[in-house]
Amino acid sequence: MSKDKILITISGLDKVGIVAGISHTLAQLNVNIEDIKQTIMQDHFVMMMLCDISNSDNSFKTIKEELVKSGENLGMEVWVQRKEIFDKMHTV
Repeated sequence: MSKDKILITISGLDKVGIVAGISHTLAQLNVNIEDIKQTIMQDHFVMMMLCDISNSDNSFKTIKEELVKSGENLGMEVWVQRKEIFDKMHTV
């Protein structure tokens, strides 16, 4: 279901451990990564993830807070939004 999907965007200077750190947080929250795209543009790391939160016992708010905290620990900016909201924002 679309309400159980979230989009995560991570951005910042490239360094070792970004994917591992975010993935570890998602695993602890029992959030499944369904798709992942990443690129590096002039030493700037950008990653987008589509995840399923249906098996997590945590609320969307808790998941978002934990991912933002994980990003801060990595020196990265993290944005988390529900896929259904993202889809509505991009529908004209």
